[in-house]
Amino acid sequence: MHPLLHSASAPPAAYQGHLLAIGEALVDILTTDFVGDLSQVTTLRALAGGSPANLCRFVRQCGGNAQLVAAVGQDGLGDMLVRALAAAGLSTAHIARLPDRATSLIVVGRSHATPTFIPYRSADRFLPPVPPELIAEAAVVHTTAFALSRQPAQGHILAALAQAAMLGRQVSVDWNYAAPIWRRNDNAAAVWQQVLARQPLLKVSLDDVARFASVPATVSAAKAFLHDVPARVLCLTCGAAGVWYRSGSEDWQHLTAPPVEVQDATGAGDAFWAGFLTAWMAAQGTAACVAQGIHTAARRLQGQLV
Repeated sequence: MHPLLHSASAPPAAYQGHLLAIGEALVDILTTDFVGDLSQVTTLRALAGGSPANLCRFVRQCGGNAQLVAAVGQDGLGDMLVRALAAAGLSTAHIARLPDRATSLIVVGRSHATPTFIPYRSADRFLPPVPPELIAEAAVVHTTAFALSRQPAQGHILAALAQAAMLGRQVSVDWNYAAPIWRRNDNAAAVWQQVLARQPLLKVSLDDVARFASVPATVSAAKAFLHDVPARVLCLTCGAAGVWYRSGSEDWQHLTAPPVEVQDATGAGDAFWAGFLTAWMAAQGTAACVAQGIHTAARRLQGQLV
């Protein structure tokens, strides 16, 4: 057992507020079989997805509280997403239904490693402004690089993060960068700097850093790129090799991941961050938060978290 796993996975005594996640709720169109790439697809199935939506669902399963702000179409797939959120015990009060936009979807290849994907985006790009009272009520305000990648949602989310920082709320970002999401008008470098100005709780994977910084997908290259990043806590997730993390300007620390039989890697990063943030909202220390995240990701990889 991981040295911190038992204590980190124990139910916390009390939570310090709730998570407000702003970003994409969309339909994951998954291959039913494991594939090397999407040219090998034969059959597909549709599931409710989107990183912030997954995060909120996993936070709930970890015992925390979460509220999602998202936009979907006024269509059958939007109905499916709203039903799925409600079934997971999440409020749908701030899921905008857009009659002139189709619900976004993403085709994902089921994989033992980082999944391949093709995005088809509409409604999620037109997320409306975030109600100020939701930001004021939250303990942590979270978003993703995916959600930040297209206007007008980008401007609305950046404004929400600015308000959160002004109110002393903790900003959280999963920098799940991929160039196909941003397309030709890629201003990710400028958005990255605006995100870092909020001193966020920041999650990046080796693949994220490699794609964003055009460096090898190695720990040493990622650490070099992240050397001066002013995050309150920075987590570099490395799959089966565990997580490197640091608080502020402290030295990097490492926690290993337990060996697991992978049933599906899809959503493992969201599960890690859900475990981390749930522990954070319970005022646990950074190492315990990371250990909780590793434990939660392992549960997802084994199909125990859905």
